[in-house]
Amino acid sequence: MNSTELLSPAGDMETVKAAVMYGADAVYVGGPMLQLRSSKAAFTPETLSEACGYVHSMGRKLYVTVNSFAFHDEIEGLGDYASELRDIGADALIVSDLGAIDTIKKSVPSMSVHVSTQANCMNYASAMVYRSLGAERIVLARELSLEEIRKMRKALPDDLQLEAFVHGAMCMAYSGRCLISSYLTGRSGNRGECTQPCRWKYYLYEENRPGEYYPVEEDGEKSAILSSHDMKMIEHLDEMRDSGIYSFKIEGRMKTAYYCATVTNAYRSALDGCRDFEYLNRELEAVSHRPYSTGFYYGEERKNTYNSGEYTQSCRFVGVVRGREGDCLAAEQRNHFSRGDILEVVSPGRRPVILKADEMFDEEGRMIDAAPHPMQKVLIPTDTVFPEGSLIRRWDEVNRDDNSTEE
Repeated sequence: MNSTELLSPAGDMETVKAAVMYGADAVYVGGPMLQLRSSKAAFTPETLSEACGYVHSMGRKLYVTVNSFAFHDEIEGLGDYASELRDIGADALIVSDLGAIDTIKKSVPSMSVHVSTQANCMNYASAMVYRSLGAERIVLARELSLEEIRKMRKALPDDLQLEAFVHGAMCMAYSGRCLISSYLTGRSGNRGECTQPCRWKYYLYEENRPGEYYPVEEDGEKSAILSSHDMKMIEHLDEMRDSGIYSFKIEGRMKTAYYCATVTNAYRSALDGCRDFEYLNRELEAVSHRPYSTGFYYGEERKNTYNSGEYTQSCRFVGVVRGREGDCLAAEQRNHFSRGDILEVVSPGRRPVILKADEMFDEEGRMIDAAPHPMQKVLIPTDTVFPEGSLIRRWDEVNRDDNSTEE
């Protein structure tokens, strides 16, 4: 699939580097203004410059989100902000507001603009209006089917690219336009502050019986009646490409570097020709997620598909490879693991390799039984050489299978 782009999310520099290392063609991030994630995932001008420099040095692209709903006083500062992002080196801005698009293109005509999925573009006529304003790409509304995308692609000129999500969290509201968080907590999802009330437990009560609450239940505990499935399209990338989608987007700027690396690695493998979907799906079970579905790509999702709203994952991320010392792999601890654990090392473009931690040493060379301390340096004897930045994880024994290889 050489005519496609794999686009990965990042909320910090560690995740930017993980996305690039594990196969992303481009990375999207949020800056200090009008980005639809919390301040924890916002880059400063200084870190944006660092991210641009790194991504470009690796031959990849960096896109900056400017896609939350804009107020009057924010429009006034957008021209200067766009100029700043141009000078930093951003390859494109992802924008939803019509006034923001117009202001950015008038202030910095050379800046590429991608229309955000928040704009809810669902037809060729709307896409052409955005093109007339200078947009070069449409990030499609998530409610479109592949058949509708195919028809839309045929009606558009070749110079207008289409981008669509292939993996990650879905919003229960139409194209993410939700007021529940704003109403219940005063924190607006349309301003990057969503508290995700659609994941909460809810109960019913009858007005003549105050104080008597009835759980909305399917499993005896609770039902997350507003909680959407996560999207997973790993087995359908050929169909997405054939429908005319150019950029395949992974959701998750609030996710960890481990999540981004694992998911990017799986989709990179699929795009590069891997058709072992048992292995690829196993990789996608290794990260935290809600139940998976194909979203709206094959029509409306079945209404009776049960979703408890719970997150699951089949393994624990425990460390990062930081090189070698003598005959040992040098690991940086991220979660507790112990001597005797059977670990896996995940490196870009290859299947996980089993690493048996029969012996472990601290940085002074003393044998240890466990690595309980965050960022602790741990030495594990092995003849296998792994790239620096490779991920180390521990699977639950019940979930481990033969898809990984021995050292």
